[in-house]
Amino acid sequence: MTTATSLQSFVNQPVTTRANVREAAGWPKLTVVTPSYNQAAFLERTILSVLNQQYPNLEYIIMDGGSTDGSLDIIKKYESYLSYWVSEPDQGQTDAINKGFRRATGDYVAYQNSDDVFAPGALGAVARAWQENPETDVFFGNMYIIDEQDRVLEEMRVPSFSAGCQVYEGMQVFNQSLFIRRTLLAETGWLDESLRFVMDYEVVTRLGLMPNVKFRRIADFWGGFRVQPDAKSSQIAATVGRTEHQQVSERYRPRLDSPLGSAFWRRYSRIRKFVWFLARGQFRYMYHRLSLR
Repeated sequence: MTTATSLQSFVNQPVTTRANVREAAGWPKLTVVTPSYNQAAFLERTILSVLNQQYPNLEYIIMDGGSTDGSLDIIKKYESYLSYWVSEPDQGQTDAINKGFRRATGDYVAYQNSDDVFAPGALGAVARAWQENPETDVFFGNMYIIDEQDRVLEEMRVPSFSAGCQVYEGMQVFNQSLFIRRTLLAETGWLDESLRFVMDYEVVTRLGLMPNVKFRRIADFWGGFRVQPDAKSSQIAATVGRTEHQQVSERYRPRLDSPLGSAFWRRYSRIRKFVWFLARGQFRYMYHRLSLR
């Protein structure tokens, strides 16, 4: 498991060598898209968290929305490592991610926001999980919450995926630690561009309710969600975010093959997490999470 110190140094160390693309055979091609707009304060660390993975079969795309804060200088610094980048006005974060996904050619796609990061070894862990379970459509892992100086503030762990809990309780995975089979998205639809805040919740819910879509949880910490004053997601509790979340939940409830209502699912979601972590001996983690309630 990544330590706080190793994560902090990992996203701040310069790129010293290129990944050996000759070793790409046998490794799934992973596409990472970073949407960005005026995030110069954090963008370089996001980029380094991708490039320092030294992953041999990487496609890295940056979709900048026309930044004016020095972000372009940072992107150009790493231009030779990128598969594609552009800086032009867009219709917002969701539009930018979709543009990147449509351009992607990887076996799996992920997006990492320009103030969030990957943890050391994340992409390699995805590849090893794929080698053991190549039929998987969606891989997801645990996540850190980090501060503006890349220090780990909190661990966020997830149990196995439950479509019912996803619909009624909310997001069961973290977009900072999420990889989706690209062809699945291409066939079933990209992110919902009518949503500003909960596009990740929508796409995971949609895929989770589809028959035969296989989710797999990997017990590694793959990503870091940054808590910082200007983060778009810090506004998620505002009216727009809550409204969007409710709309998505109500949209997909009829597709959940369950006669049980919201009261059951919300109670079950809490009990399920408690039992899941308890059964795996993670007593300290559960005690800590319960103490925050």
